[in-house]
Amino acid sequence: MNVRYLCISACRFVPNMRGTPIVGTFFLAFSVIEDSGYLPRLAMLIDRVFKKIGLNGRAVIPMVLGFGCDTMATIVTRTLETRRERVLSTILLSLAIPCSAQLGVMLGMLSGRNDLLLIWALIMTGVFLLVGLLAARLMPGERPTFYMELPPLRLPNPKNVLVKTYTRMEWYFREVFPLFIIASLVIWVGRLTGLFDLAVNALQPLVHWLGLPDQSAVAFLFGFFRRDYGAAGLYDLRETMTGIQILVSTVTMTLFVPCVAQFSVTLKERGWKTALAIMAFIFPFAFLVGGLLNWLLVVLGVKL
Repeated sequence: MNVRYLCISACRFVPNMRGTPIVGTFFLAFSVIEDSGYLPRLAMLIDRVFKKIGLNGRAVIPMVLGFGCDTMATIVTRTLETRRERVLSTILLSLAIPCSAQLGVMLGMLSGRNDLLLIWALIMTGVFLLVGLLAARLMPGERPTFYMELPPLRLPNPKNVLVKTYTRMEWYFREVFPLFIIASLVIWVGRLTGLFDLAVNALQPLVHWLGLPDQSAVAFLFGFFRRDYGAAGLYDLRETMTGIQILVSTVTMTLFVPCVAQFSVTLKERGWKTALAIMAFIFPFAFLVGGLLNWLLVVLGVKL
């Protein structure tokens, strides 16, 4: 992978706005579902499962929204009743919910390999539930109650849908895009000063632990700034990877640290101690899961 090319591509991301159609399409679909009155019903359906992981049905709204933009979803966790719920939701959003841009690249990387896609989905679901169960048992605080009025189902109003979609996209450009501009400048400065190469070298042992090619260290470094940047870097290496490497890399990148925008919102919403604690947990956890997955598949002699 050409590091210079990736740096230039990242810096060109803002004017090209390649991720915007994916995010915009998700916000449009979410607005349609929201205006139809189905979300409260979904919350009622999922309440029993979410209570097992220390949440209630109301948390389904930020979780679903996280598949569009984890940054906005982290802000929406304000609506949850207790601080315990808000922190737990933020952990799960940061860890196991890929945004629409990252998810699109991941699905493209797994396309044509239904076996890998199924294993990836099962691992993500398992991690989500396992971390939720453990956090619910270990985290102190008040357990949530749940009640919600069910509005009647109705056909979405096109005007309402467009207004909601526009409002969310306007927020996205105002709050998130400037952070990505800063991230692109940091990458550029890091490349000029040589700090970027030092960071890539520091990531090499972790990449070897995952059983991935050396070039994938660049992708993971990009993932610190924006996870779909990292996913795109892995996608470029797809043709040179084995099935096991594709699976391990997608699992690790999905579990990887939140992007700069989500991290900055977590700092504002939860405070620096909680934000740093989440980062300190997720970074080693992602590589631990990826490394153990690679080791297990190799030991068992699995061919993918």
